[in-house]
Amino acid sequence: MNLDALFNAQSIAIVGASSREKTVGNDVVKNLSTQGYQGKIIPINPKIDELYGHKVYHDIADVDQSIDVVVIAIPAKFVPDVIKVAATKGAKAAVVISAGFKEIGNVELEEQLKDVCRKNDIALIGPNCLGVINAQNKMNASFASLMPEVGNIAFMSQSGALCTAVLDYADKMAIGFSKFVSIGNKADVDEVDMIRYLHTDPQTKVVALYVEQLSNAREIIDTLIELNKGDNPKPVVILKSGRTEAGAGAIASHTGSLSGGDSAYEALFAQAGIIRANTIEDLFNFAQIFCVNPQTQINKIVVLTNAGGPGVLTTDEVVKHGFEMAELSEETVRVMKEALPEAASTHNPVDVLGDARADRYKMALEAIIKDPAAEGIIVLLTPQSMTEIEETAQAIIDVTKDSQKPIVVSFMGQKSVHTGVEMLQAADIMTTTFPEPAAASLAALSNFSKWSKRPAGEALHFDDVDYDKVTQIFSKAKAEGRTSFPEALAMEIMEAYNFPLLKSVQAYSSHEAAQKCFELGGDEGKFAMKIVSNDILHKSDVGGVMLNVTTKDAAQKYDQMLMTVSEKKPEAKLDGVLLMEMAPEGGTEIILGVSKAPGLGTMIMFGLGGIYVEVLKDVDFAYAPLTRVDAMRMINGLKSSKIFEGVRGQQAVDKEKLVECIGRLSQLVTDFPEIIELDINPLLALPDKSIVLDARVVIE
Repeated sequence: MNLDALFNAQSIAIVGASSREKTVGNDVVKNLSTQGYQGKIIPINPKIDELYGHKVYHDIADVDQSIDVVVIAIPAKFVPDVIKVAATKGAKAAVVISAGFKEIGNVELEEQLKDVCRKNDIALIGPNCLGVINAQNKMNASFASLMPEVGNIAFMSQSGALCTAVLDYADKMAIGFSKFVSIGNKADVDEVDMIRYLHTDPQTKVVALYVEQLSNAREIIDTLIELNKGDNPKPVVILKSGRTEAGAGAIASHTGSLSGGDSAYEALFAQAGIIRANTIEDLFNFAQIFCVNPQTQINKIVVLTNAGGPGVLTTDEVVKHGFEMAELSEETVRVMKEALPEAASTHNPVDVLGDARADRYKMALEAIIKDPAAEGIIVLLTPQSMTEIEETAQAIIDVTKDSQKPIVVSFMGQKSVHTGVEMLQAADIMTTTFPEPAAASLAALSNFSKWSKRPAGEALHFDDVDYDKVTQIFSKAKAEGRTSFPEALAMEIMEAYNFPLLKSVQAYSSHEAAQKCFELGGDEGKFAMKIVSNDILHKSDVGGVMLNVTTKDAAQKYDQMLMTVSEKKPEAKLDGVLLMEMAPEGGTEIILGVSKAPGLGTMIMFGLGGIYVEVLKDVDFAYAPLTRVDAMRMINGLKSSKIFEGVRGQQAVDKEKLVECIGRLSQLVTDFPEIIELDINPLLALPDKSIVLDARVVIE
């Protein structure tokens, strides 16, 4: 893609240039003409001859010079033909501001536009976008009025309106940008294309995005693993609005019902190492910390404050974000005790008291920064009558200028501290208005650093599976018009992919039930009996599960079960029962599942299972195919994960056996993408093994 030609255009044609002020066609020409862009500006309009000192061509076909980029702001139906002509003039990129495409249902016209651009090797931004800005060369090819300061943050947005608000916010907060892009409908260039380009851009240190919807999670994950697990990771920070609709009416499985809301995006962000922001302030706090601090893993934080309350609040935030409060060395404490007032606190958080002037801050910060225990530092200041704002800011600048330790400073307030804040920002020291974002920003820095250094690993794969057997099962079902597989058939699928199972057999009469029990376990065998029916989802709700059935009472239990289920679910077609040897005592019930996230891909679910899964909802998701790292993250990421270590006398479970089951499921759904829902509930986790006790499968 010709994205370098886009951002470093030597000539830009504006089709739809206008002499009427406060119009898109006028604003783009004005911005390019008045904000410092040094390339050639080629306005095009059939009704005017001059605009902002530039010759106006009446038609793009009349242009007698080369065009690198064409910016288009004319009615949608004319856009494809304009791009065809622009291609003959050498255009390598197009920014289509015009609306009236897919966003209003005009999908065919957008496809025509995309096809024209691809045939002519033209990188297309939009349509229906605000435009593009490169702050480095003062190229504002948009209708946003502000030219941002130069910085190291690249910003992308699916919302053009938000772009203008962000530019205004950034101007106030002294935030600078390398590139600024409104991508609109993403007919051609999308977030992944832009991230790939920005990864090669020497001016960009971090990519910040506002998104409403993403697609193809696996491509995003694979791209960011490829780019950011190398020698030059560039973090991606995303502010995601909206929620994924689960389509609850069409979802039959536990997994489907639990995968709604934001779970699909949380899974994507976790696997791709994407930093999630919840507010615009978060978005730029997280982006900024990577611009002014080295990427590093930290665990222990020191808080330096002149007020006890904010120190305690910040301590809470530090712990909340997974850090420890560093224990300062005896030497550090001794140095501070000798220099600070008796009432000061020399243990973390360090409180230099409300009357602290700049010299007190400087002495304490010098001692802290030398202490190996202090891996990250948060400095707080509340403005009091004796506080020296500018002097304290300068002291912080002087002490930290040669340090590689991440530091965030919060001069709390606005009016009385703004001069000190501006000094810190000018010296590339991270600042936040209040202390809570300081801890969150350090967490973003540390978590991304950990993720980028952790090996990705290969997708889990097993050679002992019977792909052909599952193909036959699915082919037969499709021929019969069936998409749902009850437990008996689901267990055949599980067996084909070598999941650990208990012995089981299906019986179609009371006599056969007794006979099969004897064959499986003799006179002393004990079994679970489960109704078999495509029409029954939750068997226990209708009396379709019995435990500890013996060979002697199997026939009577069979008749009893069919009578009970028939009374509670008279419309259901019953296909006998499944007899399964009883599971071992104890163990932890797990749920494994599969769900399709609309537009994103196939997710694997892992969580605490059994009958409480929808009450506790302690589950995690990841996109197939999974690596061992993904599987362990899901296992250890549950709130209840300590259960797996063994609590209250229970033995620890074998996590490697859980990883194996997750891996086999990942391989199954990767091999058979037609699987749209699947529940293994429960998977019984034991000290030496894991066993599938129940399963259900749905295909397209």
